[in-house]
Amino acid sequence: MAAGRDAVRLTEEELAGFLADQMKVQVATIGLDGTPHLATLFYALDEAGHIAFWTYASSQKITNLRRDARVSALVEDGTDYFELRGVSIRGTARLVEEYDEVRVLGARVMRRMAGGADLGELGDQVLDAQARKRVGVVIEPERIASWDHRKMASLPGQAG
Repeated sequence: MAAGRDAVRLTEEELAGFLADQMKVQVATIGLDGTPHLATLFYALDEAGHIAFWTYASSQKITNLRRDARVSALVEDGTDYFELRGVSIRGTARLVEEYDEVRVLGARVMRRMAGGADLGELGDQVLDAQARKRVGVVIEPERIASWDHRKMASLPGQAG
C-alpha cells in the first residue's frame, strides 16, 4: 500500500474526472513587482484536457501573462479535512487571441456554466460580443500535484 502523499494522489482517471466535474479555478499570475495576482474563474477543458478560460484582454491577468507566461492554478473541492480534494498545476499560459478560437473557447466555458445547455440565439449574440473583448488562456502544465483526502479513511491508523 502506498504511504503518505502517494496514498492520496489522484490517478490519471480520477484527475481527468475531477477536472471535468469542477467549474472554477483559482489562477495566479505574476505582477510587475513579483507579487502574485490571484483570481477565480470559470473554466473548460481543451481537447488535451488542459484547463482553459477566457478573460478580458485589458485584465490584470492578461497584462501579467504578456510579460511573464508562468502561471499556477488550483481546483479544489470539499469542506471537511477528510473530504478535501484538489489539483495544483504549475505551468505556462498559452494566449489564444484569434477571434474564432476565442469564440470556441468562450462557448465551451459558457456552455459549462449553463450546465451543458444550448446557448440559444441570445447566448450566441453575447458570445459574439464578448469574444471581441476577450483573450483565451490555456494552461500548459509542467507540474501537477493532486490529493483526495477521502482516501485517508482506508489507510491504517487514520480517522474515517
